[in-house]
Amino acid sequence: MRTVILHYHLFKNAGTSLDRILKDNFAEAWLTAEFSPSGGNNTDQVVSWIAETPDAVAYSSHTFLGPLPQIAGVQIIPVILLRDPLARIRSAYQFERKQNVDTWGSELARLHDLEGYVRARLARKGDRQCRNFQTSRLASMVPGDAPEVDRAISAMRLFQETGVIGRVENFAATLDTLTACVKSVYPDFKAEVVRANVSAKPDGDQSEHAAVMALLGEANQDDLAVLKALG
Repeated sequence: MRTVILHYHLFKNAGTSLDRILKDNFAEAWLTAEFSPSGGNNTDQVVSWIAETPDAVAYSSHTFLGPLPQIAGVQIIPVILLRDPLARIRSAYQFERKQNVDTWGSELARLHDLEGYVRARLARKGDRQCRNFQTSRLASMVPGDAPEVDRAISAMRLFQETGVIGRVENFAATLDTLTACVKSVYPDFKAEVVRANVSAKPDGDQSEHAAVMALLGEANQDDLAVLKALG
């Protein structure tokens, strides 16, 4: 039985730090790639990627969408980190503001303060960056007609049963769980806390952002519910 680690790298959720740990452990057997949305389900592309790279051990992508892959003869350990949505969005704003690229998000962040950035993203059709982003990504793993938040919580349970799901705020504990999951197959695996791609704390007194924090709290009720269910 081949055992592989599948890292669902959510933007500004300590994914770069986790990728560094995976790369330090597996070197060239750690791979990263991005995929087309494919209508919200690119699992077939991920299955092909894993099958076509038999020497790889750990895989990471920002763009995995759809049900967890099922491959005969392959045990997949899915890993994902969740984060307080308000903290995640503040971090995303700081990151995009300092990026030296010409993406819409980065240009928006450079032109506006946090409130302007958030309001613009909330108003943009189909933009989930500031609206239950984590819920939308988890829910894609459990297709169906149930409410998105219910499907997200079902996906969370799948991670608890088959892999690792943790919180950025408890990163060390998540690494302990990951180590316990893979140690029997990869006995040399070591996971020490590292901090990579960490955004600076927001400028100014947090009280200045009270209005936008209230707005984000309202727009991210499902993300907050998923975190509450995770515990």
